[in-house]
Amino acid sequence: MSSSEVAVIVGAGQGLSAALARLLCEQGAQVVLAARDVGKLSGLVADTGARAVACDASEPRQVEALFANVEAEEGAPNLVIFNPSRRSPGALVDLDPEEVAKCLMITAFGGFLVGQAAARRMLVSGRGSILFTGASASVKGYPKSATFAMGKFALRGLAQSMARELAPKNIHVAHFVIDGGIRKLGDADDGGDAMLDPDAIASSYLDVHRQHRSAWTWEMELRPWVEHF
Repeated sequence: MSSSEVAVIVGAGQGLSAALARLLCEQGAQVVLAARDVGKLSGLVADTGARAVACDASEPRQVEALFANVEAEEGAPNLVIFNPSRRSPGALVDLDPEEVAKCLMITAFGGFLVGQAAARRMLVSGRGSILFTGASASVKGYPKSATFAMGKFALRGLAQSMARELAPKNIHVAHFVIDGGIRKLGDADDGGDAMLDPDAIASSYLDVHRQHRSAWTWEMELRPWVEHF
Protein backbone atom coordinates (compact mmCIF):
# COMPACT_ATOMS: atom_id res chain seq x y z
CA MET A 1 0.00 0.00 0.00
CA SER A 2 1.03 3.61 -0.35
CA SER A 3 -0.02 7.09 0.76
CA SER A 4 -2.22 7.20 -2.34
CA GLU A 5 -4.44 4.51 -0.82
CA VAL A 6 -7.28 5.63 1.42
CA ALA A 7 -8.86 3.21 3.89
CA VAL A 8 -12.03 3.79 5.91
CA ILE A 9 -12.76 1.58 8.93
CA VAL A 10 -16.37 1.96 10.04
CA GLY A 11 -17.31 0.93 13.57
CA ALA A 12 -13.76 1.48 14.80
CA GLY A 13 -12.77 0.56 18.31
CA GLN A 14 -10.29 -1.67 20.09
CA GLY A 15 -9.41 -5.19 19.00
CA LEU A 16 -9.80 -5.91 15.29
CA SER A 17 -10.35 -2.31 14.20
CA ALA A 18 -7.25 -1.18 16.08
CA ALA A 19 -5.19 -3.99 14.55
CA LEU A 20 -6.43 -3.04 11.08
CA ALA A 21 -5.62 0.63 11.67
CA ARG A 22 -2.09 -0.15 12.84
CA LEU A 23 -1.37 -2.47 9.94
CA LEU A 24 -2.79 -0.18 7.25
CA CYS A 25 -0.96 2.85 8.62
CA GLU A 26 2.28 0.85 8.76
CA GLN A 27 1.71 -0.02 5.10
CA GLY A 28 1.50 3.67 4.23
CA ALA A 29 -2.25 4.08 3.73
CA GLN A 30 -4.21 7.12 4.84
CA VAL A 31 -6.65 5.70 7.40
CA VAL A 32 -9.94 7.19 8.57
CA LEU A 33 -11.63 5.70 11.65
CA ALA A 34 -15.40 6.17 11.92
CA ALA A 35 -17.31 5.59 15.15
CA ARG A 36 -20.23 7.02 17.07
CA ASP A 37 -17.91 7.87 19.97
CA VAL A 38 -14.60 9.15 18.62
CA GLY A 39 -13.37 9.97 22.11
CA LYS A 40 -12.52 6.31 22.65
CA LEU A 41 -10.21 6.46 19.61
CA SER A 42 -7.86 9.18 20.90
CA GLY A 43 -5.13 6.72 21.89
CA LEU A 44 -5.32 4.84 18.60
CA VAL A 45 -5.23 8.09 16.63
CA ALA A 46 -2.16 9.23 18.57
CA ASP A 47 -0.41 5.89 18.02
CA THR A 48 -1.12 5.51 14.31
CA GLY A 49 -1.69 8.96 12.84
CA ALA A 50 -5.13 7.91 11.57
CA ARG A 51 -7.96 10.44 11.54
CA ALA A 52 -11.21 9.91 13.45
CA VAL A 53 -14.65 11.02 12.25
CA ALA A 54 -17.90 10.73 14.21
CA CYS A 55 -20.53 8.68 12.40
CA ASP A 56 -23.54 6.54 13.28
CA ALA A 57 -23.49 3.91 10.54
CA SER A 58 -27.25 3.36 10.81
CA GLU A 59 -28.02 6.99 9.87
CA PRO A 60 -28.04 7.67 6.10
CA ARG A 61 -27.13 11.35 6.38
CA GLN A 62 -24.22 10.63 8.70
CA VAL A 63 -22.84 7.94 6.42
CA GLU A 64 -23.05 10.22 3.40
CA ALA A 65 -21.41 13.02 5.39
CA LEU A 66 -18.59 10.66 6.40
CA PHE A 67 -17.76 9.72 2.81
CA ALA A 68 -18.03 13.32 1.63
CA ASN A 69 -15.63 14.31 4.41
CA VAL A 70 -13.14 11.60 3.44
CA GLU A 71 -13.30 12.60 -0.23
CA ALA A 72 -12.61 16.21 0.67
CA GLU A 73 -9.72 15.47 3.03
CA GLU A 74 -8.02 12.31 1.80
CA GLY A 75 -9.66 11.53 -1.53
CA ALA A 76 -11.98 8.73 -2.61
CA PRO A 77 -11.42 5.56 -0.54
CA ASN A 78 -10.23 2.40 -2.24
CA LEU A 79 -10.62 0.20 0.87
CA VAL A 80 -13.69 0.29 3.12
CA ILE A 81 -14.15 -2.07 6.08
CA PHE A 82 -17.48 -2.44 7.89
CA ASN A 83 -17.23 -3.74 11.47
CA PRO A 84 -20.31 -2.54 13.45
CA SER A 85 -22.79 -4.92 15.02
CA ARG A 86 -25.29 -4.96 17.86
CA ARG A 87 -26.73 -7.96 19.66
CA SER A 88 -29.50 -8.39 22.21
CA PRO A 89 -29.37 -11.96 23.56
CA GLY A 90 -32.41 -13.56 25.11
CA ALA A 91 -35.23 -16.01 24.64
CA LEU A 92 -37.20 -15.34 21.46
CA VAL A 93 -40.49 -14.76 23.28
CA ASP A 94 -38.88 -12.18 25.57
CA LEU A 95 -37.18 -10.01 22.93
CA ASP A 96 -38.16 -6.34 22.75
CA PRO A 97 -39.19 -5.54 19.16
CA GLU A 98 -37.70 -2.06 19.37
CA GLU A 99 -34.34 -3.45 20.48
CA VAL A 100 -34.46 -6.03 17.68
CA ALA A 101 -35.05 -3.23 15.19
CA LYS A 102 -32.01 -1.34 16.54
CA CYS A 103 -29.86 -4.44 16.16
CA LEU A 104 -30.93 -4.88 12.53
CA MET A 105 -30.45 -1.20 11.75
CA ILE A 106 -26.84 -1.24 12.95
CA THR A 107 -25.68 -4.68 11.81
CA ALA A 108 -27.52 -4.98 8.49
CA PHE A 109 -28.89 -1.61 7.39
CA GLY A 110 -25.65 0.08 8.39
CA GLY A 111 -23.78 -2.36 6.17
CA PHE A 112 -26.03 -1.47 3.26
CA LEU A 113 -25.53 2.27 3.77
CA VAL A 114 -21.75 2.01 4.01
CA GLY A 115 -21.54 -0.47 1.13
CA GLN A 116 -23.68 1.74 -1.08
CA ALA A 117 -21.70 4.89 -0.30
CA ALA A 118 -18.41 3.09 -0.91
CA ALA A 119 -19.60 1.50 -4.15
CA ARG A 120 -20.81 4.79 -5.60
CA ARG A 121 -17.34 6.25 -5.25
CA MET A 122 -15.44 3.16 -6.34
CA LEU A 123 -17.54 2.88 -9.50
CA VAL A 124 -16.23 6.33 -10.45
CA SER A 125 -12.59 5.44 -9.77
CA GLY A 126 -13.00 1.95 -11.27
CA ARG A 127 -11.41 0.03 -8.38
CA GLY A 128 -11.57 -0.74 -4.68
CA SER A 129 -12.33 -3.28 -1.97
CA ILE A 130 -15.33 -3.38 0.36
CA LEU A 131 -14.90 -5.82 3.26
CA PHE A 132 -17.60 -6.87 5.72
CA THR A 133 -16.93 -8.42 9.13
CA GLY A 134 -19.21 -11.33 9.92
CA ALA A 135 -19.24 -13.89 12.73
CA SER A 136 -20.16 -17.47 13.55
CA ALA A 137 -23.72 -16.15 13.60
CA SER A 138 -23.43 -15.30 9.90
CA VAL A 139 -23.84 -18.98 9.06
CA LYS A 140 -25.13 -20.57 12.29
CA GLY A 141 -28.15 -19.42 14.28
CA TYR A 142 -27.61 -20.12 17.97
CA PRO A 143 -30.26 -20.40 20.73
CA LYS A 144 -31.18 -17.08 22.34
CA SER A 145 -29.22 -15.21 19.68
CA ALA A 146 -31.90 -14.46 17.08
CA THR A 147 -31.11 -10.76 16.77
CA PHE A 148 -27.43 -11.34 16.10
CA ALA A 149 -28.13 -14.13 13.60
CA MET A 150 -30.73 -12.03 11.77
CA GLY A 151 -28.33 -9.12 11.39
CA LYS A 152 -25.30 -11.16 10.43
CA PHE A 153 -27.20 -13.41 7.99
CA ALA A 154 -28.50 -10.25 6.29
CA LEU A 155 -25.02 -8.73 6.14
CA ARG A 156 -23.67 -11.90 4.53
CA GLY A 157 -26.45 -11.87 1.92
CA LEU A 158 -25.72 -8.22 1.17
CA ALA A 159 -22.02 -8.98 0.69
CA GLN A 160 -22.72 -11.91 -1.63
CA SER A 161 -25.12 -9.89 -3.76
CA MET A 162 -22.73 -6.94 -3.93
CA ALA A 163 -19.83 -9.23 -4.86
CA ARG A 164 -21.71 -10.67 -7.82
CA GLU A 165 -22.85 -7.26 -9.00
CA LEU A 166 -19.64 -5.31 -8.51
CA ALA A 167 -16.84 -7.80 -9.25
CA PRO A 168 -17.23 -7.38 -13.05
CA LYS A 169 -16.71 -3.65 -12.45
CA ASN A 170 -13.36 -4.22 -10.70
CA ILE A 171 -14.72 -3.73 -7.17
CA HIS A 172 -13.79 -6.54 -4.80
CA VAL A 173 -16.44 -7.28 -2.15
CA ALA A 174 -15.65 -9.87 0.52
CA HIS A 175 -17.24 -11.17 3.72
CA PHE A 176 -15.27 -12.58 6.66
CA VAL A 177 -16.72 -15.21 8.97
CA ILE A 178 -14.91 -14.67 12.27
CA ASP A 179 -15.72 -18.05 13.82
CA GLY A 180 -14.56 -17.57 17.40
CA GLY A 181 -13.72 -14.97 20.02
CA ILE A 182 -11.14 -12.28 19.27
CA ARG A 183 -8.27 -11.91 21.73
CA LYS A 184 -8.13 -8.60 23.60
CA LEU A 185 -4.57 -7.37 23.55
CA GLY A 186 -3.16 -6.41 26.92
CA ASP A 187 -5.47 -8.64 28.95
CA ALA A 188 -3.81 -10.75 31.63
CA ASP A 189 -5.81 -13.73 30.40
CA ASP A 190 -5.98 -13.29 26.63
CA GLY A 191 -7.38 -16.75 25.89
CA GLY A 192 -4.22 -18.01 24.23
CA ASP A 193 -4.72 -20.32 21.27
CA ALA A 194 -8.45 -20.53 21.90
CA MET A 195 -8.89 -16.95 20.67
CA LEU A 196 -8.22 -15.31 17.31
CA ASP A 197 -5.28 -12.90 17.26
CA PRO A 198 -6.58 -9.52 15.92
CA ASP A 199 -3.26 -8.85 14.18
CA ALA A 200 -3.54 -12.17 12.33
CA ILE A 201 -7.11 -11.33 11.28
CA ALA A 202 -5.99 -7.91 10.05
CA SER A 203 -3.25 -9.56 7.97
CA SER A 204 -5.87 -11.76 6.29
CA TYR A 205 -8.00 -8.71 5.47
CA LEU A 206 -5.01 -7.05 3.82
CA ASP A 207 -4.23 -10.24 1.88
CA VAL A 208 -7.76 -10.29 0.48
CA HIS A 209 -7.55 -6.61 -0.44
CA ARG A 210 -4.34 -7.34 -2.32
CA GLN A 211 -5.61 -10.42 -4.18
CA HIS A 212 -5.13 -10.37 -7.93
CA ARG A 213 -8.49 -10.01 -9.61
CA SER A 214 -7.97 -13.25 -11.52
CA ALA A 215 -8.33 -15.09 -8.20
CA TRP A 216 -10.69 -13.14 -5.94
CA THR A 217 -12.54 -14.70 -3.04
CA TRP A 218 -15.91 -13.38 -1.85
CA GLU A 219 -15.74 -15.06 1.57
CA MET A 220 -13.08 -16.14 4.05
CA GLU A 221 -13.59 -18.09 7.26
CA LEU A 222 -11.15 -17.52 10.11
CA ARG A 223 -11.05 -19.54 13.33
CA PRO A 224 -8.49 -20.74 15.91
CA TRP A 225 -7.02 -24.13 15.14
CA VAL A 226 -8.69 -25.55 18.28
CA GLU A 227 -12.17 -24.30 17.29
CA HIS A 228 -14.73 -26.89 16.19
CA PHE A 229 -16.27 -26.23 12.75
